[in-house]
Amino acid sequence: MSQGNNIQLGIVLMVATTIVFALQDGLSQHLAAEYNVLMVVMIRYWFFAAFVIAIARRKAGGIRAAARTSQPVIQAFRGLLLSGEICVMVAAFTILGLVESHAVFTCYPLLVAALSGPVLGERVGWRRWCAIGVGFVGVMIILQPGMNVFDPAAAIPLLAATMFALYGLLTRYVAHEDTAATSFFWTGTVGAVAMTCAGVWFWEPMIASDWVYMGCLCVTGVTGHWLLIRCYEVAEASAVQPFAYLQLVFAAIIGISIFGETVRTNVAVGAGLIIAAGLFTFWRERLQRIAG
Repeated sequence: MSQGNNIQLGIVLMVATTIVFALQDGLSQHLAAEYNVLMVVMIRYWFFAAFVIAIARRKAGGIRAAARTSQPVIQAFRGLLLSGEICVMVAAFTILGLVESHAVFTCYPLLVAALSGPVLGERVGWRRWCAIGVGFVGVMIILQPGMNVFDPAAAIPLLAATMFALYGLLTRYVAHEDTAATSFFWTGTVGAVAMTCAGVWFWEPMIASDWVYMGCLCVTGVTGHWLLIRCYEVAEASAVQPFAYLQLVFAAIIGISIFGETVRTNVAVGAGLIIAAGLFTFWRERLQRIAG
């Protein structure tokens, strides 16, 4: 399948993705504070899988066509990776809150840059590595390793960022051969199977009002990942990735206004370094592309 590079559409899709993901994260934090994380993610994936199967049945060729891929192992790994990443990040929300979790998570575009060499075969020059190093310093400022107040749990969103960066790169990789519909189908079905196996043992009764929140979470989950898959399909990652930082802004607004969170100085400074390093990396990539 050929890929285009409609940068304007890609930017719109990425901004929309960050807004939907921020709303999704706020809903996840509320529900995971009351119920087991695995159960919350499992129910979300049930809706996700039902939706992708319904969409597949309506298209020409049905489920068989949607599931057809020459890259089943990579597609399955993507599904497992994303479901695991969601569990890790939701756990981080309950421990650290939205602001600090996302402050660390903002390093994932830098991890995309670092991993683009071994995963996609792209060249990673010394300037990009310097920017990645600066971003890592930013992460360390946020985590404050070696300080008396350091909480090892603060490293949880760093793990989530690494997993999500790899998921994003693999999404871009499989898009060379598979349609967005195929990637969407595998993401939903594999994740649902994995989360059912893990979460069914932790079922808890849910009150009526929280089922409303759960319904909203299911809708935002489906919408967000569809937008992300479409974004990587229509535009180059280097063109749209800088706009992924807006998720920190939207998540911080939700965390501060709804959950009463605050922004510590080291978190603001560290996040600023990470974002600056990431933007420099994308600027350099743009210059190289123009020069080439």
